[in-house]
Amino acid sequence: MFDEMTERGYQPNLIVYSIMLKGLCKTGNTGRAVRFLRLMESRGFEPNIVAYNTILDCLCKNGLLKEALDLFSEVKVKGIRPDIFTYSCLIHGMCNFGQQEEAKKLLNEMVDNNISLDIVTYNILIDALCKEGTISKAVEIVDTMRKQGIEPNVVTYNTLVDAHCKEGMVSEAEDIVDAIIKRGIEPNVVTHNALINGHCLQNEMDKARRVFNLMIEKGCAPNIVTYSTMINGYCKAKRLDEAMELFHEISQKGPIPDTVTYNTLMQGMFQLGKVSTACELFRKMLASGQVPDIVTCTILLDGLCKTGHIEEALELFQAMRNRGLGLDIVPYTILIDGLCKAGHIEVAKELFHQLSDNGLKPDVYAYCIMINGLCKEGLPDEAYRMFGSMGDNDCLPNSCCYNVMIRGFLQNSYTSKATQLLTEMVGKGFSADIFTATLFMDLIVHSNKSILL
Repeated sequence: MFDEMTERGYQPNLIVYSIMLKGLCKTGNTGRAVRFLRLMESRGFEPNIVAYNTILDCLCKNGLLKEALDLFSEVKVKGIRPDIFTYSCLIHGMCNFGQQEEAKKLLNEMVDNNISLDIVTYNILIDALCKEGTISKAVEIVDTMRKQGIEPNVVTYNTLVDAHCKEGMVSEAEDIVDAIIKRGIEPNVVTHNALINGHCLQNEMDKARRVFNLMIEKGCAPNIVTYSTMINGYCKAKRLDEAMELFHEISQKGPIPDTVTYNTLMQGMFQLGKVSTACELFRKMLASGQVPDIVTCTILLDGLCKTGHIEEALELFQAMRNRGLGLDIVPYTILIDGLCKAGHIEVAKELFHQLSDNGLKPDVYAYCIMINGLCKEGLPDEAYRMFGSMGDNDCLPNSCCYNVMIRGFLQNSYTSKATQLLTEMVGKGFSADIFTATLFMDLIVHSNKSILL
């Protein structure tokens, strides 16, 4: 339409150009948006800071930070004054790339240029510092905010509470919550969720439940994240009955359980060996209209393999491939491991060789599983050939692989080869683990002389 307008002789004004620019950025056409900016300039329209901000925001959101910084330099060279939105875009982009120190320099530049910083800009930087694990620096930024006359809001405090909880400093997080209440700021569902998660991470489920009950008493309704966090905590603490109680509660009262809730509960059931209950929950999930994702299928596959339900696991794996879920190495490795442990070595080998057909390369863990499986089936020579071929897939044996291969030799009475490989392993800076060392010690004890001589 724009091209048709210009072909008919209509000369678009700056507003039309700006609308086009915004539309291209919103639809993710970053390259076309940049070219359109250059077209504006070539036709004598000097883009204003709003137009440049549109492009900068688009570049940063698409991970093109270098290009954004180059454009930012160009803006300054042209004498166009950046505004708070310009800096916020770049600071957000830098923080996403882990460039917190550079982001702080931009903050200082804003102060030097008399641009009033707002709460959003500060919160972006505080969040990035917390995610980086530098909580003390984040606290320093909060102090700086106050000195600038900007009072932290609930988002600021939630970020700090969450960071402290994830670092195991739950009591410090609770101190922050007490402090914000004294400042007249009411904790919201995000605050309570962070505290509940902190207690769950420390396996303090009774304390997590107290926070859960307290938020309800205060009229703060739990959301699906609250319930999923509590359910996950109960599952990890092997308190499945309490996890199921909460699941039934949300099924009756709402909110609607999401994929994460189902995944969490299914994983807990499998870990406690409740295979039929987990499969029943999976059927309920399908009946509720929730679409299983790759995580759901991987949990189900892993659970079926670990509990010896190989036929069902093979059917599920085939269904995953038929659905075009874009399988990575993980589901393959899970099934190969299950097949090896169930004694289906030929099927495991076939699946292992299918990896390259599907554009995947086996990793060290996949090799370890296959080598161990072959050795358990009395095929140490084939296992050693596979061990020697790892380099062909740019995958060099690590300590685990060496130990698995050495144990395979020992278990198949290839004592001399095991000793040679042990020498090679030590030469590469690896050492025998407790299981390998125990096998060697058993051989020494039951023989007349040391096998190491």
